[in-house]
Amino acid sequence: MKINERKYRHLVTGAAGWLLLGLLTLWYGIIWWRYYADAIIAPFFRRGNWVVVLIYTVLTALVFQVYRCFRFGYLRRSDLVYYQLTGIVLVNFITYFQISVIGRRFMAVSPVVLLTGLDFVTIALWSSLIGRLYFRLYPPRKLAVVYGSEDAAALVMKMSSRVDKYMICESVSCAGGFRRITEVIGQFDGVILCDLPLPLRDRLLKYCCGRRIRTYTVPEISDILLRGGEELRLFDTPLILSRNEGLTLTQRVVKRCFDLAVSGILLVLLSPVLGICAAAVRFGDGGCVFYHQKRLTKDGKVFEILKLRSMKPDAEADGVAVLAAEHDDRITRVGRVLRRFRLDELPQLINILKGDMSLVGPRPERPELHAEYAKECPEFDYRLQVKAGLTGYAQVFGAYDTAPVDKLKMDLLYIEQYNVLLDLRILLMTIKTAVIPPQSNEAQQESVQNRRKD
Repeated sequence: MKINERKYRHLVTGAAGWLLLGLLTLWYGIIWWRYYADAIIAPFFRRGNWVVVLIYTVLTALVFQVYRCFRFGYLRRSDLVYYQLTGIVLVNFITYFQISVIGRRFMAVSPVVLLTGLDFVTIALWSSLIGRLYFRLYPPRKLAVVYGSEDAAALVMKMSSRVDKYMICESVSCAGGFRRITEVIGQFDGVILCDLPLPLRDRLLKYCCGRRIRTYTVPEISDILLRGGEELRLFDTPLILSRNEGLTLTQRVVKRCFDLAVSGILLVLLSPVLGICAAAVRFGDGGCVFYHQKRLTKDGKVFEILKLRSMKPDAEADGVAVLAAEHDDRITRVGRVLRRFRLDELPQLINILKGDMSLVGPRPERPELHAEYAKECPEFDYRLQVKAGLTGYAQVFGAYDTAPVDKLKMDLLYIEQYNVLLDLRILLMTIKTAVIPPQSNEAQQESVQNRRKD
């Protein structure tokens, strides 16, 4: 039996994950025994030391699981390394205070810094070696696209940007008929179903299921709403209950407590940064520092969002709402820097403390722009089931020019899948997005075309 059969993929990824966890634990064990084991007031016997190391292993595994640090082959290698490095910094930060509690005083921090450096080197080498091995064993899947409209072209370009995972080999229109479609998809590792009539899509899904053909389906809004449904087992006929009321009372309370705690801490920690940015805006052109604008939040309630001004004072003197473009000449020089690192959004921590917004949720739209989007897509109102967010699913997974309907789908995915861990993941990913802004779809297409020319 060949080692590159994909049914062994989870064994390979699992073994690689355990290898990384073992190496990180090994470094911690060495640091603990070398610098801390005998330095604490009441040193442990052998079993106590093993328990301390085991706690580190469990904590690392939990944090890496939350941040999906073992999902190589799925995430981009750069994203994977980023999450792993961020996760290990968090683990070591917590571990230092744990060591200090055990030692009953603030212990030397330099060994933990050394540990973090060793972890960084280990993660970098591990990601490089395992990544190469993985993609040698499991090359990109060869896929066919079945499309019902021209929207499939944009999806193909997006998927082509991940040449490490997908190889789009052929496309076929749904107008070709069921028999023609099945002849094509049978030649490849999987099929992408994009914007097909529902009867044909259902028939193809059943066909692929019966023949174990992998399918990638562009979901309709109704599909996303069903994902958040609850299975009822009251009868011998399966039922899925979709409450369609946003978050439950318990979820709202937990989310509000989380917002208050985290936004309060962030506002204190980032107040020097906010002060510097405010001074830069003031001295940049002498205009006002803050910018107030009416936006929509939960249930269509209008509130005034607070931002650091990044545009010229007369940017919308005519009163017409215009979305900012990627290279908008209305943006000031200071404003470009603020927008580049999302620093103009910092004052919204005050909106969160007031209760107008949440840390994570759909980004608030202006009432007039929301009305325009709702004309084209009436379901756009569904995103108002929760409070608007400082960051959101669409902001970390989307591009600068993601279409409103795709943003809506991502916002609905967030609402239907909400939990505190998801909020933590999105906040973590927001830091990366602020440092490394996502490319626009147009830039991604140019990159793909350039690779093809090469």
